[in-house]
Amino acid sequence: MAKPDAPARLTDRKRAAIVDAAVAEFRTAGYEATSMDRIAASAGVSKRTVYNHFPGKEALFAHIVDRMLLHGSDEYATPYRADAPLRGQLLELVRHKLRLLHDPDFADLARVAIAAGLHSPALARELMERLGQREHAMTAWVRAAAADGRLKAPDPAFAAMQLESLVKGFAFWPQIAMAQPLLSEAEQDAVAASAVDMFLAHYG
Repeated sequence: MAKPDAPARLTDRKRAAIVDAAVAEFRTAGYEATSMDRIAASAGVSKRTVYNHFPGKEALFAHIVDRMLLHGSDEYATPYRADAPLRGQLLELVRHKLRLLHDPDFADLARVAIAAGLHSPALARELMERLGQREHAMTAWVRAAAADGRLKAPDPAFAAMQLESLVKGFAFWPQIAMAQPLLSEAEQDAVAASAVDMFLAHYG
């Protein structure tokens, strides 16, 4: 029984090594300078092995973006609860978002994705489609709270985007675009509280 399983385990290990090497290369060299040759050398596998797992650099990068999105997806966030105060639930969601935004891998890959999208409109469209295919935890929460009659949000997706924009205006774009330092825990708490209070003052 062990022998048939061994190749699969080896294949999985090689795939994991390729993805890890690609993340490192994209982070250090950027999208344009990273090649499948570099990734293969870094992963310690042949170029053919890399292509056996991923048809090209675009597909490999898209896989990494998917993995990054999964890390911050609904799976790790608390869903809407009808029996709990809105403010506490929203603060929990926003703090979850802030933890993701302050993850070094996420920040570095976000920079790579933005730069890659500027040079390749086709890749930018693909990344946006992948983003659109996932309903973020915040959107799902706002949709559920509005359906329950506890929020006056006729367009839950728009309302959730407003809340995310309030957060990212302090905890994402300054760090990504202007190399500002990451927020301290106290600063994160202040951003979360003010964003949630502004949101509820309008939609609550």
